[in-house]
Amino acid sequence: MATPNPGGEREKLVSKLPASLRQALKVRAAQLNTDVQDAVTAGIQSWQARTEPLPTVDTSGAESFGTWLPEGLYDSFKQDCSTRGVSYIQGLAQAIALWLDENPAGDKQPTRRLIVCNQKGGVGKTAISAGLAQALAEDGQRVLLVDYDPQGHLSHQLGLRAIPAGQESLVTHMLNRDQAKHSLLDLTVAIEGKRFADRLHILPAAFDAFLLDSGLTIFRGPRHAALERALSPLEDHFDVIVIDSPPSLGLAMDAGIYYGRRRDGEKPGSSGLVIPVEAEDTSAQAYGMLINQAVSLVKDYDVDVDQLGLVVNKYDSRRGFIATSSLEKWKALGTPPVLAVIPDLKEQREAVRLQKPLLGYAPESDQAHNMRQIARGLA
Repeated sequence: MATPNPGGEREKLVSKLPASLRQALKVRAAQLNTDVQDAVTAGIQSWQARTEPLPTVDTSGAESFGTWLPEGLYDSFKQDCSTRGVSYIQGLAQAIALWLDENPAGDKQPTRRLIVCNQKGGVGKTAISAGLAQALAEDGQRVLLVDYDPQGHLSHQLGLRAIPAGQESLVTHMLNRDQAKHSLLDLTVAIEGKRFADRLHILPAAFDAFLLDSGLTIFRGPRHAALERALSPLEDHFDVIVIDSPPSLGLAMDAGIYYGRRRDGEKPGSSGLVIPVEAEDTSAQAYGMLINQAVSLVKDYDVDVDQLGLVVNKYDSRRGFIATSSLEKWKALGTPPVLAVIPDLKEQREAVRLQKPLLGYAPESDQAHNMRQIARGLA
C-alpha cells in the first residue's frame, strides 16, 4: 500500500525483508551516514536501471519492513516487478542487495561513541542512556552500554550487580590495564529480549569507581585517554558505545568527554555529547558548567568535541511558567538541537521497578517512542 505523508512528497513503502538483509541495510546506512529511506530509494532506482537479470535472493522468513519513497516510485517499482516476473518482496530484496554491493563500507568509520552526560544529578542520564542504547539495538546495531557512574544505577535498573571492589572492571582496566588477566569483553552481559537479539550488551559498574578520580590523579599515563585506552579493544565488536557518565566534573568526566571527541577521518556528528536537561533554571546552570569543561578540554588537547543534542527530560507543562519558558530557551539555542522532549510518565518508573528494559517492557509507550526519536536524531 502507499500512504502519502503529510507533505505529499513521499509515500510509505510497506513490504517484507529477510532479517539479515534488513540489518545489513541499517548498519551500512549508519556507516555511510545515509538515511535508510535514501538508501532504499537509490537501490530501487539502480535496480530499475539494470537490464540484465539479477540473482535471486533467499527471502524465506522475511519480516515486515517499512520506509518512505519519493512520490510515484512505489507504483513504478511495482509495475517493473510485474513486468520482470518477480514478486514485490523479491524485487525489493534484490534492490537492497544491489545497493549494498554498490555501496561498500570502504574505510570503516570508527565505532560511534555517545557520551550521555550532565554534571547535575537527577536529570535522567541513566534513563536516556539505557533507552537510547535499546533503540539503537532494536534498530539492528550492535551496542555496548557502559555504566561509567560509580552509583551503578544503570546496572541495578537492568537487574545486574556492580562488580565487587578488587575484581577486574572498567576501573582496573583504566588504571592498570597492563596487569589485567581478562578482556573487558568477557565482563559484558547481554540484555535479553527479542527486540535486541543479542545486539545489546552492558558493561556493569564497579564498586570501587568512587576511587577513579583519585586513581587518575596519580596515574602515570595520559589521564584524559584512560577511558579510551580501556575501551578501544572492544570497539571492533560494537557499532555504537553509549556511556552513562558520572554526575561530576572531575578527571573521570574529562576522560569521558575526550573519548567522545571526533577522531581523524570521522564524520562530524557521528560521536559526541548527548546532554539530558530539565526545564528549570538549575539545569541550565549545570549545562553551562559542563560546556565550559568541554571547551577547556578542546583547547587543552586541540580536539573537536561535537555537542550532538539536548534531551529535555521529565517535562511537565503543568509546572507552569518556569517549565514552559525554560523549554523555549532550550529550543532557542538551536545548536545543539533539542532531540526530544520526554514527559514524566509512569512507564519508565515501572520498568525500573521491574528491572526490565523500557523498550521491552512498554515498547509502544510514549517514552519508548521518544527514545527512538533520539536515536533517529543521532543517525
